[in-house]
Amino acid sequence: MRLGRLLGISPTEVIVSLIATTLVFSPLAYAAASADVTATVTIASISLTVTDGSVTYGTINTSSSTDTTTNGVNDSQTTTNNGNVTEDFDIKAQDSSNWTLSSTAGSETFAHKFCITDCDTSPTWTALTASYQALATSVTESGTQVFDLQFLSPTATVVTAEESLTVTVLASAS
Repeated sequence: MRLGRLLGISPTEVIVSLIATTLVFSPLAYAAASADVTATVTIASISLTVTDGSVTYGTINTSSSTDTTTNGVNDSQTTTNNGNVTEDFDIKAQDSSNWTLSSTAGSETFAHKFCITDCDTSPTWTALTASYQALATSVTESGTQVFDLQFLSPTATVVTAEESLTVTVLASAS
């Protein structure tokens, strides 16, 4: 209490001054409040089906063609977006076991083409390649794209057994 004697105040006044100073300069306590944020998320599902997914062209001659339109084997294919986002569909083909895929038929070479517009009346055929190309864009959930295929047989071949021709449709997010 020397401080009190130095300042000329009593010990009680020193204690009261210290308490008052502590209350004035100490941090104030506040009540806390909180609130939650509820977040939701859905993982994108990229999925498609091709119905009926199988084409039988039958037996044809060399240098001939057949297709899946109503004028051909009447077997159009339908690709459906089974995902939960808008999708793009791409399409490609590949060589068979014995023949080479090309844009035109030749010796031991076949052509495979697709059509998406007016295929039964005035088709525009696009040659399939080994690289993906656009079949349909911005197909919404449960949306579809109908397409037809055309096969052009080799102009000459030693293969007379059945050949399997693979066409692949790929879905990706738009």
